[in-house]
Amino acid sequence: MYKNLAATLVAACFFSPVFSQTTPAKGSPADPVKAGFVYVSPITEAGWTRQHDEGRKAVEAALGNQVKTTFVENVAEGADAERVIRDLAATGHQIIFTPSFGYMEPTLKVAQDYPHVKFESITGYKTTPNVAAANARYYEGRYLAGIAAGRMSKTGVAGFVAGFPIPEVLQGINAFTLGMRSVNPQAAVKVVWLNVWFDPPKERDAAMALFNQDVDVIAFHTGSTAVMAAAQERGKMAVAYHSDMRKTGPDAQIVAVTHQWGSYYTERVRAVQNGTWKSANLWGGVREGMIRVGDFGPRVPAAVQQEVLNAQKAVGAGKLHPFRAGKAPVRDNEGQERIAAGQALSDAQILQMNWLVEGVVGKVSR
Repeated sequence: MYKNLAATLVAACFFSPVFSQTTPAKGSPADPVKAGFVYVSPITEAGWTRQHDEGRKAVEAALGNQVKTTFVENVAEGADAERVIRDLAATGHQIIFTPSFGYMEPTLKVAQDYPHVKFESITGYKTTPNVAAANARYYEGRYLAGIAAGRMSKTGVAGFVAGFPIPEVLQGINAFTLGMRSVNPQAAVKVVWLNVWFDPPKERDAAMALFNQDVDVIAFHTGSTAVMAAAQERGKMAVAYHSDMRKTGPDAQIVAVTHQWGSYYTERVRAVQNGTWKSANLWGGVREGMIRVGDFGPRVPAAVQQEVLNAQKAVGAGKLHPFRAGKAPVRDNEGQERIAAGQALSDAQILQMNWLVEGVVGKVSR
């Protein structure tokens, strides 16, 4: 399903059966805003769903008894998703967040039947008067992590375990490679495609195979902590994604690229409360506080940490663009010029990315 959607905005997500639970905030006001959240996987200790549930908890912390949140986890994309979203709309939820690209169409379908309910399609791109869309510029964090990886790698060879060759994943691989090569121009990144988002044994096997090919630092765009665990087991280094994974890889993790949804979710629930909610399409990054790089591991020198944090400030200030070429053009790994010297890719070009940058060892698997 995902490979047929490669030309659109997407986010890493995975699927499993349905389980639901409701969590009221403290207190019992007369009319709290009822906010629903639909999750595509279980809430684990780290990862995509964990970050969105942390966002839900942030809404409760900010609004207290003015909000009542409900979450439903393990909801497969498709018919199950439509059923769950419809149930939430039918039971008085005024705003419903659906953070998985595969939820976009079910969300739109339900929204037609509940015009007074507000819907937030997270990682989707289609909007209507009562459906907003939001996504994050994950590639900004990838570039910053690449700087750390480039400084820390002894072999100059990194690995990347990837789910599907969709634009968001290609953006991440390319930004990570460009970040590495900004501090080590000869750095290479070896990619393994899994064609699955969430398969811990398969993720682990891919990481182990890469570690046998001179890779001493690894990144990933999959749903579990398996790659981090493999790096810890082999005494290698890894970049955490979605969440801080130092609990899994206390020695392996050099840095984490984390997604921060709390402020956005709180703002949108508050807008429903105030009657100011309007449909929008937000693509936020470091500047908006939706992407953060940090959570450095113990082996990362203070100077490297500061270099990465300084670069993060520059990205937030608009002074550093991961997809801006310097004096020389940026080429793909087949030699074709992709970014002219001194130029930067537009959002539209980034969103349609279908190539791998010079320095990546691999192909855009189809």
